[in-house]
Amino acid sequence: MKKIKKALIPAAGFGTRFLPQTKAMPKEMMPLVDKPIIQRVVEELVEAGIETIVIITGWNKRSIEDHFDHQFELEEKLARSGKTKELEMVQKISDLAEFVYIRQKGVSGNATPILNARHIMNNDPFMVFWGDDFVDATPSRAKQLIEAYEKYQSTILGATKAKSDEYYRKYGFAGGEKQADGVIKVDKVVEKPGSKENSPSDLAIISGFIFTPEIYDFLEEAKKNLGENEELVYTLGLQKMIDQGIPVHALEIQNGVYRDTGNKLEYLKTLVEYGLSHNGLGKEFAEYLKALTKTL
Repeated sequence: MKKIKKALIPAAGFGTRFLPQTKAMPKEMMPLVDKPIIQRVVEELVEAGIETIVIITGWNKRSIEDHFDHQFELEEKLARSGKTKELEMVQKISDLAEFVYIRQKGVSGNATPILNARHIMNNDPFMVFWGDDFVDATPSRAKQLIEAYEKYQSTILGATKAKSDEYYRKYGFAGGEKQADGVIKVDKVVEKPGSKENSPSDLAIISGFIFTPEIYDFLEEAKKNLGENEELVYTLGLQKMIDQGIPVHALEIQNGVYRDTGNKLEYLKTLVEYGLSHNGLGKEFAEYLKALTKTL
């Protein structure tokens, strides 16, 4: 069984929900106090053993590449100023993993980045994390997914129970036979079913996947059969895999809090919580919020 050593982060979207902020700044670079969202995602992957991270970008995402690159002028300035702590911090960011950047090409849809990275992933299983959401979990979401992959040796879908009707309009859903607590062998996936009645279960596929290399050929087939104005979504390939008897499992992430930081309100909630837990600022920030709430 091949180990999971590669990961893909699609990051080519325009971030229109955060305009005008994202006119010049990628949504993935929005800060969580002093760290961009995508760095939080990368650190989780690296901590789980990922060595190569492929980031699918667009014309307006150069700052992502700059962030994970060595910035020699900055490093030299920090060294001259004696700011060794800050120097070590920025150098560590650049050395987190081997980063590969690819400009997205092809039809619209969240499966296109997967096909764009095929020549890098080769015949290896790989992880896919979005660049603007994540899960705070213990053990981490990445470690839980890898453990499930090692047990079932199949494609693994990160999932959570739907918490509102809105989930059925925003996410894909998976249904199937229970294999263990929090694990099903998937027999049906539906992209954005719209309602509970149209969904195969209440298990939303939200954040984090491990794909086996079989996915590529099924996505290529789905691409050839797309209807007019239809997007190429990964669930099209998954359902074709399942129909051919290739196993796919969905794992309900345990002990986790889903952070949809691509949503304005959820981003603000996450920012406040991260501010409260910040080592240097948390106490003062909490006092400020207490004082502020008294005036409301």
